[in-house]
Amino acid sequence: MVKTKKLFFSVCWPFLLISSFLSINIHAFSALSREKITIKDSLNRQVEVRVPAQRIICLQPELLRILVALGEGERVLAVDRFPVRYDHLAKIIFPEVSKLPVVSVTGEDANLEKIMELNPDLVLVSPSELNLTQNLSRKLNCPVISLSSSGRIDRLLEEIEILARLTGKEQRGEELKNFLVAGLESLKQKLNRPGLKKPRVYLSFWGSLLRSPVNYQPVELAGGLNLTSQIKPIHQGSDTAVLKLETLLSWNPDLILVHGLYPPEERKITVQQLLTDPGLQYLKAVQEKKVFYTFGFWYWWDPALVLVECYYLAWLFHPEEMSGVDLMVEGEKSFKKFYGQEGLFKALCDRIKAHEWFKK
Repeated sequence: MVKTKKLFFSVCWPFLLISSFLSINIHAFSALSREKITIKDSLNRQVEVRVPAQRIICLQPELLRILVALGEGERVLAVDRFPVRYDHLAKIIFPEVSKLPVVSVTGEDANLEKIMELNPDLVLVSPSELNLTQNLSRKLNCPVISLSSSGRIDRLLEEIEILARLTGKEQRGEELKNFLVAGLESLKQKLNRPGLKKPRVYLSFWGSLLRSPVNYQPVELAGGLNLTSQIKPIHQGSDTAVLKLETLLSWNPDLILVHGLYPPEERKITVQQLLTDPGLQYLKAVQEKKVFYTFGFWYWWDPALVLVECYYLAWLFHPEEMSGVDLMVEGEKSFKKFYGQEGLFKALCDRIKAHEWFKK
């Protein structure tokens, strides 16, 4: 028996070695044969990537959703904790996310050993996590790209284009971009009335009255003015400003929007709290009860929700121009276009009780 085993290995070992060698080199040849492109990311870094990327670790929820919309969710090897633990929307559009390994927890950490074991050829991160971007870029042998739209439509369109190039899905990316652009052009035509007054809007986001996005283009596209746009963000790569209460009181906005993209039980700031806060009764928006929930975003957007948000805000700001627009119909159309299924927007509205917002 021992002699038989020795004979087997003496005969078969060279073939096993050759097979292993060929497997490794076929994989290496496949990587080297792919086209190499250069991407400029949101931190103005020039990053070389071989395309199409096959094995992606995505630590930025907005980019995860775009990958799913492009039909490339199966290329994602691992994610950060946010879509698995906190993001109810990700579970609606991409239920498989719950089965993916989590390799980053706090946003500034990452399990480097686990990432290397997964052997990615691309890692996607958020520019708001500057240290993470720098650390992974130094330590990994694959490209690390930092992207976020930071509340700007042009950057979202650019992200879709970049990820489409990275995955070889340019045609699908162009289709999604055209859908967004056409929807926004239609909205622009609805609001194309000379002398249309723009309300002065303040956004209370991320569970705090005094945290607000510097860039939030849906406000402008819906015919409003984002008051926080005049404030500097807290650091490079961030889209967040932190105000003093005196600043908010001095602005005296016409309308206040409260971040509502949470289930009611998870909201730290509610519309009712602001309407009944004794310190805010001076504000015009409070006096006129023009305090509303809006979808908003965490530090990232859902690309299908952006168009819905613009229509919803226009409906709040300019109800006459938006009469006849059914927000549920628009939402379902957008989510089906991006994610290919009926009922996804309704599922989101059921989860965060957004149906109540449309009864203004």
